[in-house]
Amino acid sequence: MSAQDFTYAEVGATRDAERPPGYRHMRHRMLVGQGPAAFRNAADAVMEFWMHRALPVRVEASAPRAAPGVGVVIGLGLGPLRLKAPCRIVWTREEERYAGWAYGTLPGHPESGEESFLVHLDEEGDVWLTVTAFSRPATAAARLAGPFGRMFQSSYARRCGAVLRRLSRP
Repeated sequence: MSAQDFTYAEVGATRDAERPPGYRHMRHRMLVGQGPAAFRNAADAVMEFWMHRALPVRVEASAPRAAPGVGVVIGLGLGPLRLKAPCRIVWTREEERYAGWAYGTLPGHPESGEESFLVHLDEEGDVWLTVTAFSRPATAAARLAGPFGRMFQSSYARRCGAVLRRLSRP
């Protein structure tokens, strides 16, 4: 996987929650469940793309489970109005209390940047989803969308939390 394939230079920056300059930044943290069973369910839903498919968006992935290098195309909208957003997974994390991944944008995506989805089981047994992103418009249409693009991205992140809350129930 070459950084040259991506439409931005800071590949992997969401792993350490870096906030590279020159981008819009977003971070939403949402409570999605309680206990180890909810964590396992949430982790599988994120790692196997079920959270995204339940939004609903069309997800075409080159593998059934998130892994570095897996290609992902997110489809938003219907029929001829469907917007396709090609990405590639840049990192994954699967540990006892953490599970998640990030994808970076590829040519053809309306934005340029990275977005991560990380599930965490904290010491009190609460299960959290954190969605972190940095992005900037990559196409004229995305630039014209202006604040609506940011509102959509934030709404998408909150919707991920609501969907994962349902999917994580034991």
